[in-house]
Amino acid sequence: MANLTREETEALIAEVLEVYPEKAQKDRKKHLAVNDQSIEQSKKCITSNRKSLPGVMTIRGCAYAGSKGVVWGPIKDMIHISHGPVGCGQYSRAGRRNYYVGTTGINTYGTMNFTSDFQEKDIVFGGDKKLAKLIEEIEQLFPLNKGISVQSECPIGLIGDDIEAVSKKASAQFEKPVVPVRCEGFRGVSQSLGHHIANDAIRDWVFERDGKDLKSKFEPTPYDVTIIGDYNIGGDAWSSRILLEEMGLRVIAQWSGDGTIAEMENTPKAKLNLLHCYRSMNYISRHMEEKYGIPWMEYNFFGPTKIEESLRKIAAFFDESIQQKCEEVIAKYRPMVDAVIAKYKPRLTGKRVMLYVGGLRPRHVIGSYEDLGMEVVGTGYEFAHNDDYDRTIKEMGNATLLYDDVTGFEFEEFVKKVKPDLVGSGIKEKYIFQKMGIPFRQMHSWDYSGPYHGYDGFAIFARDMDMTLNNPCWNKLTPPWMKPAAESEDLAKAA
Repeated sequence: MANLTREETEALIAEVLEVYPEKAQKDRKKHLAVNDQSIEQSKKCITSNRKSLPGVMTIRGCAYAGSKGVVWGPIKDMIHISHGPVGCGQYSRAGRRNYYVGTTGINTYGTMNFTSDFQEKDIVFGGDKKLAKLIEEIEQLFPLNKGISVQSECPIGLIGDDIEAVSKKASAQFEKPVVPVRCEGFRGVSQSLGHHIANDAIRDWVFERDGKDLKSKFEPTPYDVTIIGDYNIGGDAWSSRILLEEMGLRVIAQWSGDGTIAEMENTPKAKLNLLHCYRSMNYISRHMEEKYGIPWMEYNFFGPTKIEESLRKIAAFFDESIQQKCEEVIAKYRPMVDAVIAKYKPRLTGKRVMLYVGGLRPRHVIGSYEDLGMEVVGTGYEFAHNDDYDRTIKEMGNATLLYDDVTGFEFEEFVKKVKPDLVGSGIKEKYIFQKMGIPFRQMHSWDYSGPYHGYDGFAIFARDMDMTLNNPCWNKLTPPWMKPAAESEDLAKAA
């Protein structure tokens, strides 16, 4: 299907909204827009970070998911307690493929599940004593842990447990950080507030310790940088780190993916903070800029075009030797990139993609698709704020679709009408679109593949897109909107 004009896209949005009651239609209309690159502030065209409508299927998570599942959970040498009923802890355990180096149960604990397993009596009488007992048992069973975080679930905020007092007492008793995180799932409108709360906990309970648990004295260099907001999905942070170190920089901290509490404590000593996921970690980056005077910048290592832009932007913070090494790194990988593009671009050129993911990928991966000759014709976020859309409207073509907190119904209808060649979204949407006969990539955790960051990651990304789009299985499936035509054709042939 040819790209829609602005008028056609507006008509599509109006058509999809027609099924809603008047009040819901009025609300949802604010979250669906036609992209306009001339607009400087996205708030003039789209609303975001608002409460989802009751009864409308949303794909968002909660504040607990944002803190435990995203920010704190991947810190590998700490134990993260899911304080509340067992369900949240079980379903948040090891779900994001945050790769790490270490021995599980000895010096890494990310894939393990620690929960206070709240019961009815705990709701009635409180869970402070149970939490204190749990921390004692953890210290007996896993004495090599470097710290503990207490990730509070919904009941904790409702009954008023004093997790701060318990944490302070345990921290003094065991002489290690015990961090209370007030990330009850009912807080805010999505997992986004959980990111913010988790950042504030790092600010108040980690940075304020001023590295007093570090065993060796930190010796700074002029080239110290950090990687913040990379969760090492499929090894992404490792691919990024390779490039930074090849250009002469020293990565002194990487979090949360494959991160440690010591690295977090080192972060305020960096010369530059490099921020990958803006939505989840911009808060702590801004705090370090204000308190410690550390500049920060966003970077994008998806696809060679954005990699080169980001490497040069990073190098510009440093001296000519780093800038020279940066050009050498770019030149080193260019033959590999050219070979990847030469192989896959002829097979992918002209293919159209619709995206719907979490906090940064709906805009960050656009360049990677474009490097392969593909076009992103619709994109949206689960929990973005308007500053995310400010960054997105310049990346998207005019008259393309923008959708915020899109409902299951809306997304399916948009896909039926736009007819993209590929959909990139999450596990909740994967099987719906595959059953509709549409090639699909799981863009939260790379469909068990990856990494997708860096030059090595781009080769894997290109292979995966080609493998998905050009798989002959799609010729065996008929999308629902094509079935009447196919059936009529079969009847005509039979006659």
